[in-house]
Amino acid sequence: MLVKRLQPMISHARRSYVELMFQVMGRALQAISEVDEQTRNETRALPEGFLFEMQVMPNGPRLIVEHTGDGKLHFHGDSAPRPVDLSIQFKHMAHAFLVLSFQEKTSVAFANDRMLVDGDVSYAVRMTRVLNRLESFILPKLVAQRAVKEYPANLHLPEKLISGARIYLKVATNFVETVRA
Repeated sequence: MLVKRLQPMISHARRSYVELMFQVMGRALQAISEVDEQTRNETRALPEGFLFEMQVMPNGPRLIVEHTGDGKLHFHGDSAPRPVDLSIQFKHMAHAFLVLSFQEKTSVAFANDRMLVDGDVSYAVRMTRVLNRLESFILPKLVAQRAVKEYPANLHLPEKLISGARIYLKVATNFVETVRA
């Protein structure tokens, strides 16, 4: 009986968490493309104007980023200026929550058929590598190891701390600028 009464609150909390994480991830994707050369090298292979979306099906929270050229990404929030080129979709809010709360790796979610890719799979692999690199920088190592398929062996503490701090500073600045607008 208690569980039935708590279920709507749990569902709302999960949705709010996923919405917040998409806001942070979108801003962090933009930030990492500004501070990390390896990320820019990865995203340079995307066509200029390429729109990437991650969302919860069917009409749940989402994030949109655009490759603006030279490996830089721009966060558009949850609205796309035109049709997206690549969409990675979680089939259910509970699946998104598992991945975004770092209880399940993205690769495991794909293997368990919790996500769909609509678009070029090679671009999806590329964006997944960018997301893994981002998580490796901004999450504590123990959490990142649970979140990414393989934690980078060559990511040493000084680089992780400096890059992570630069990413978080850009994310915070972007949030403040959004509030002011």
